[in-house]
Amino acid sequence: MLNKQSLKCKIKQGDEVIIIAGKDKGKQGVVKHVLRKNNSIKLLIEGANLVKKHVKPNPNKNEPGGVVSKEAYLDISNVKIYNSAIGKGDRVGFKFLDDGRKARCFKSTGELINAE
Repeated sequence: MLNKQSLKCKIKQGDEVIIIAGKDKGKQGVVKHVLRKNNSIKLLIEGANLVKKHVKPNPNKNEPGGVVSKEAYLDISNVKIYNSAIGKGDRVGFKFLDDGRKARCFKSTGELINAE
């Protein structure tokens, strides 16, 4: 049985990413949610991969029906983390800090990502 720890994800919620494949190729956005399911990792990116959903009206909740545009999940293989120093997508590596903690860094420049 697969557990959540076995699916490692180098991209976290709140990271700025750039889409490298699909209908929204070249768009940038912030990761809203990371979904680990069925041995795959999917990302929900703000303002990207918009799909149309037909919704029935619900009079109990006063919700009108119609066609709603919403964001759908993208596979993690279709995005790269955005490096503002070089202005392109980049790969993620890891460094050990002086105090022994492990931190994410950009592969091309070596600078830390969201250093706490």
